[in-house]
Amino acid sequence: MNQEENKYKILNLYACLGGNRYKWNEVADIQVTAVELDPELARLYKERFPNDTVIVADAHQYLLDNYKEFDFIWSSPPCPSHSRITLSQKTTANFTAKFPDMKLYEEIIFLDNFFDGKYVVENVIPYYDPLIRAQKRHRHLYWANFNLPNVLSKRIFEGKFSKMINERAYLEKWHEIDTSNYKGKQDKRKIARNLVDYEAGRTILQTALNIQRASKTNQTKLF
Repeated sequence: MNQEENKYKILNLYACLGGNRYKWNEVADIQVTAVELDPELARLYKERFPNDTVIVADAHQYLLDNYKEFDFIWSSPPCPSHSRITLSQKTTANFTAKFPDMKLYEEIIFLDNFFDGKYVVENVIPYYDPLIRAQKRHRHLYWANFNLPNVLSKRIFEGKFSKMINERAYLEKWHEIDTSNYKGKQDKRKIARNLVDYEAGRTILQTALNIQRASKTNQTKLF
């Protein structure tokens, strides 16, 4: 059997710089496919994780076309249209109202009904009541087909965005990333803001793996 076939196959959607993915190699022998629409972010992701397969594509469509190929799927759809920050800006002069991007809920419903492995969809706490019940952990909501630990990370985020003198520098140190070579159009500060705490990412993958391993063990005992 090919060695690659024995690896735990993960799909990392809207991969950005792989904040969630950073510690995954500590958990298992993995084969990661990362999908990112921004070519510059994809380039930096590949430099950070050279063994991953990195695809520049629409993550939403890639999920639909390829979900059957993976054991675990992580999706972090764009959050601005759901964010409470967006709502707080509605009285400003240049505010433009936008519909919430419903691809978030499309993916949750799709994965919950059609995907046989474990999945996590991560996003911000929205300005409205979530349309589908989620698991709240710190500043994030997680939709998953398994229960997450109450504490995902013991790392302490010491800053408050609104009071930081150099928010980008703080976040880059926190996430152990460097955006200085990013040549795309996105704001580097926002890129750093959007990353998930890598210890939370590690804990979530470990939890999913433990559940799947236990399930396989129980099935083996039945036969």
